Amino acid sequence: MSRFNLFRKIILFIFLMLIPIVGLYFYSNQTTTNVLSDELSQSNTNQLVFFQNQVNTNIDILASWPNLLLHDPDISSFRDIYLQDKYLNLDAINLVKQIQTKLSIQESSSNWRSHLAIYSPSLGRVVTESDAGFYSPEELAQDVKPGWQVTPYQEGTDQRFLFVWYSVAPYSTQQHTGKSNTIIKVEFDSTNIQDMLDRFKSDGRSDPFYYKPASGVIYNRTADQELIHQMIAELGSEPLQDVENRVKEVDGKTYSVSIVLSETTGWYLIDYIPLSDIMKPILTSNRLFYISISALLLMSCLAAYLLYSQVQVPIKQLVYVFRRLQAGDYGVRVKVSGRNEFSFLAARFNSMVEQIQELFEHVYMEKIHVREAKLKQLQSQINPHFFYNCFSFITSMAKLQKYEAVVAMSHNLSRYFRYTTRQERELVPLSDELEFVTHYLEIQQMRMKRLRYYVALTEGAGRSEIPPLVIQPLVENAVLHGIEPHSGEGEIGITFQSMDGMACILVDDNGIGMNGQKLSDIEERLNKPMDQEMGCGVWNVHQRMRLRYGENAGLRFMASPQGGVRAILYWPIPQSHGSISQGRGHENDESLIG
Repeated sequence: MSRFNLFRKIILFIFLMLIPIVGLYFYSNQTTTNVLSDELSQSNTNQLVFFQNQVNTNIDILASWPNLLLHDPDISSFRDIYLQDKYLNLDAINLVKQIQTKLSIQESSSNWRSHLAIYSPSLGRVVTESDAGFYSPEELAQDVKPGWQVTPYQEGTDQRFLFVWYSVAPYSTQQHTGKSNTIIKVEFDSTNIQDMLDRFKSDGRSDPFYYKPASGVIYNRTADQELIHQMIAELGSEPLQDVENRVKEVDGKTYSVSIVLSETTGWYLIDYIPLSDIMKPILTSNRLFYISISALLLMSCLAAYLLYSQVQVPIKQLVYVFRRLQAGDYGVRVKVSGRNEFSFLAARFNSMVEQIQELFEHVYMEKIHVREAKLKQLQSQINPHFFYNCFSFITSMAKLQKYEAVVAMSHNLSRYFRYTTRQERELVPLSDELEFVTHYLEIQQMRMKRLRYYVALTEGAGRSEIPPLVIQPLVENAVLHGIEPHSGEGEIGITFQSMDGMACILVDDNGIGMNGQKLSDIEERLNKPMDQEMGCGVWNVHQRMRLRYGENAGLRFMASPQGGVRAILYWPIPQSHGSISQGRGHENDESLIG
């Protein structure tokens, strides 16, 4: 009976799992639809901006022609000619023909169909590509206005627009054309814009057009003019922005409308795309998803029953025995039943547990012995390294007849032997280790009068325990490689810090120091096998700390605030020493200065 209760629970879980999936799909589908709509609108707007820039570029090129022509030497000569009668002489006629040739060349330099005319108030004539006649100054004065002037006109059944641009020289006579030397007119009609709209519509989805309130509409040649009129009526409900996207509903259909204003002409470029065409693939995808969810639900119910009867029960047994094994019960066994993959797995599991039970204690003890032997071997490597330096110092002092230093060294060396020979323990109090380091510094201070040192501990730090002979190699390294090559006063500082469950011994010097790259190289070599470049002392200290405390312990180097190098010996504080005072090493209760 419980089997079917669990089966119903699995089915209920499947339903509960599918509910958020369907909900998330609905939410993501809505988000995707909105994002897609926004992206398509933005993409369409970007295309309109690009197209608008192309149109503006062509218009700006036409508007720049008068400035180019005004600097032409023939046109400059033309505006300086004054006639006493109404007929042109031979030189003036040749000059007019040269100007007409240049106007023809200028007009043919653009893909747009355009027309240029030059008015000469001194001659009272207007020169175009094919004619040179008279004009009415009064009518011209009324027509000349700044910027592009747009005039609608009918061409058969089509309404078109004529765009005209006037340039006056000099510019100060803009309002008084009677005082001008030269007036140049550039004009083109809206068929040029229609040609570009037709090319822009080549993808078949869009239906672009130009619109300016109180002026009219420039359609592409295959535009649905009735729909565009309805679209303009909908858009007129709100002021048009320079660049924007709107969603409008016309005749029961929803359209995405993109609008871009031309700063050159003041006309709005408008394009619209039916949203139903865009969303049709998404609706089809939704139907396929819901059909797939229904089929998945049916298959999940069948799989749930098979999973329970064929897999879940044997797995529950395996999970139970694995938990017992994890808890340390190596006498647990799996009951073997049937002849399938799980029975084979259970038999092999029982065999594995038997072997583990036999070998576990043996392997564990061997591992402990190997670890202890390696610790002792690393510790033994440090002792000769220090002995050699001590005997070399005694020899040097004897040759120099500095017998006090020899006596002091011998005394401290005897203290050293006493310290090392009685160290049967793997850990020693920090206070004992620092006392031993103090003897070493006293010896070095006798050798170098300029050497000073201080040892600072927080309250209770001396009771913490560390492996023996891990601080002295760091101090020796600071003296030999930091202080000795330095010509000034030398200082060695040893401080203790503890915070966030970690203890640190800081060994600072004010010696020659090292750059950041060299310090990084030293730290990198600490984790590699010892080579000729890496000193035996610091490498052994790092390895011993790693073996004793794990990956959270070791040795680091950085620049010291005193100007030299700071060696940081760090290790996690055992729970039994959790009461060690936290804080900086200089706020100390135990200190020694020499």
